[in-house]
Amino acid sequence: MSASPFQIEEFPFPIQAIQTDRGREFFAYSFQEKLMEYAIKFRPVRPASPHLNGRVERSQRTDLDEFYRNANLKSPDLSQRLEEWQDHYNQYAFTDSLNGRTPWEAWSERLSVTPFHDEVEAAYNPLRGEDSSSARPD
Repeated sequence: MSASPFQIEEFPFPIQAIQTDRGREFFAYSFQEKLMEYAIKFRPVRPASPHLNGRVERSQRTDLDEFYRNANLKSPDLSQRLEEWQDHYNQYAFTDSLNGRTPWEAWSERLSVTPFHDEVEAAYNPLRGEDSSSARPD
C-alpha cells in the first residue's frame, strides 16, 4: 500500500472506519485489501456530496491556503517541508472547531481514553501470547 491516500502505521490508535469521496484510489484492490486486512470499515460518500465530507474538505482547503500556495512542488525537500508544516500546524494552530485548542492539545486530552493497537488486538485476540500465528501481521 505504498501509494495509499493514508498510512495506517502513522496512526497511534486503531482505525475503525474511513469515509472517503469516490476517488478511484479508494476502490483500488490494494487499498481495499489493506482495509480488509486491518478490519477497517469503508464508507464512501454519495456522489456529488462534498458537504458529507466537510472535515476533509476543510482540511484540504487549509493545506492549500497555508502550505501548497507557497510551496515549490518541484523542490527536492518538499516532503521535509510538508512534514515540518504538519508538525507546526498540529502543535501551534488554534482552531475554532477544537474550541480554540491545537490538534495536539485535543489529541492529548483523549489520550487516556484512546485504546491503542496492542490493547485492541489483545482484546480481539485473547490467545495472542499463546498463538502468535493468528495475530495480524505488522
